[in-house]
Amino acid sequence: MSYEIEGREIELRRNIPYPEVPDGKRVGVEKVTDVLLYQGKVSEEQMRLALDAQKDHPRKDLGKILLTLGFISGADLAQAQAQRLGLDFVELTEGDFDQDVVALVPERLMRKHGAIPLRISRTRHLVVAMSDPGNLYALEDLRIVSGYQITPVVAAEDEIRNLQSKIFATGERITKILEEAGGDGAEDDVELDLGIAARPDEKPIIRLVSSILQHAVGDGASDIHIEPQAREVTVRFRVDGVLREVMSIPSKLQHSVTARVKLLAELNIAEKRLPQDGRFSVKIDDQRVNFRVASLPTAYGEKVVLRLLDTANVEVDLGKLGFEQRDYERFEPIFRRPYGATLVTGPTGSGKSTTLYATLKELNSPEKNIITVEDPVEYKIPGLNQVQINPKVGLTFASGLRNILRADPDIVMIGEIRDKDTAKISVEAALTGHLVLATLHTNDAPGALSRLTDMGVEPFLTSSAVDCVIAQRLVRKLCDRCEEPVEIEREILEGMEFPFGLASDGLHFHKAVGCRRCGGSGYRGRTGIYEVMVVSDEIRKMILQRSSAGEISRVAESQGMVRLRDDGLLKAAKGITTIEEALKTL
Repeated sequence: MSYEIEGREIELRRNIPYPEVPDGKRVGVEKVTDVLLYQGKVSEEQMRLALDAQKDHPRKDLGKILLTLGFISGADLAQAQAQRLGLDFVELTEGDFDQDVVALVPERLMRKHGAIPLRISRTRHLVVAMSDPGNLYALEDLRIVSGYQITPVVAAEDEIRNLQSKIFATGERITKILEEAGGDGAEDDVELDLGIAARPDEKPIIRLVSSILQHAVGDGASDIHIEPQAREVTVRFRVDGVLREVMSIPSKLQHSVTARVKLLAELNIAEKRLPQDGRFSVKIDDQRVNFRVASLPTAYGEKVVLRLLDTANVEVDLGKLGFEQRDYERFEPIFRRPYGATLVTGPTGSGKSTTLYATLKELNSPEKNIITVEDPVEYKIPGLNQVQINPKVGLTFASGLRNILRADPDIVMIGEIRDKDTAKISVEAALTGHLVLATLHTNDAPGALSRLTDMGVEPFLTSSAVDCVIAQRLVRKLCDRCEEPVEIEREILEGMEFPFGLASDGLHFHKAVGCRRCGGSGYRGRTGIYEVMVVSDEIRKMILQRSSAGEISRVAESQGMVRLRDDGLLKAAKGITTIEEALKTL
């Protein structure tokens, strides 16, 4: 079957000749993976690893396996697909579609086929962004329903999914729902499935909450804040660590919206005087997103915060979290040891748990018994035995840790050291042949050692058990579409004590500009900045002598530790972030 693409006919299942390759020969390209190999996006070794992984999932596309393994990005896969079929590749933004054109195709069909109508071309064709334009049945469905001949273009699957969530959750739809909800009270609990369009017979409050959740997922938000004010309820999203207001809800709907969220999280609707917390999950296009919910009584009513835990998009690869090679080379020998303790420190939301998950991924094998104690279990990782604490029945970090040590673990991960008992048991476990990974709340790496002493752990235990401390923060990355190079005078850099001696790759500063893709912020995504302190013999002696964190920090720096601030400035010098963002975060 053939389709006309902007006046030219192509056969969607033929071989497309690939452009000249370095040796001057032309080759026939039949598979997306061939294109990726010729473009140098994947190596032969990576392809062999993907083929090995495909043996366990024979029905899974090899390109998707390469994506899952982290060897390519969604854009790489889409570009290769476009090259193979001779189609255009597009990067989608919120301004790329026309609401009237989108209305030509039902939401159900767009979600089913991973497609978004973009515009009507000059030749009166409907231009549709698709992740799989080789699906002839999808093209035929779109043609019949829309009444237009179809011109497919290729876009990354995650960009299509996110833009769909924005389209289906905002604009006139929200206005209509708010009008319908004007006289409604609290709603009865109904199973929420965002994988399909909200049914017309669903009550307005249910559809309103569904739209808020969809919008948040589409924006890539990490948190949703539903905040009652004097005259309205404000909804804000935290995107890349920064809060922004997205909508306002009439104050008369406050109790209905709050009740709906609390019902989903199985909280007590009648209790409005005390904080509560719970969780629930929803399905969006066959992927499950978990929400952690916390309610807090305020002067104008209950504030509700939902944290999004997207299990499909969690990055659990140390190399992609932001670790520099120098830090990874210092850290790897530590976590490969059979015993000892590694502490990861930083404020809430700084990515500590993700760093621990990425470390466990490196260690995970059938020969290892890995047990975690968490509150909550944020991401379920195959091969790990993950324990959710439950203080209501007496299962705390300390009691859980005592019991799992009887379960013959090789590696133990502790979600957070909160009290003396947990700290002491963790240290003792590291001294009795277990590898212990844990998080702690301190501002920097040296401060973690003093913090353990303050919690009641004897210095001789800390000095013997702790092998490494990592402090971390998250900074926003520059948008690669609109970033611009900028020169910064050496005098200014000297004034901020820039670590010139560590900038071996030169200085390549950029500034944030802002475009439609990044929402005008100039930033898109986040990366980690790290401070890796290996506990040497000299530092162990200082712990026994109860030396201050400042004294330990100076010795650690002389032994190769790069401070958080310096790592942030070095990432700015590489064009990953900006100096302003690095200094603001720290």
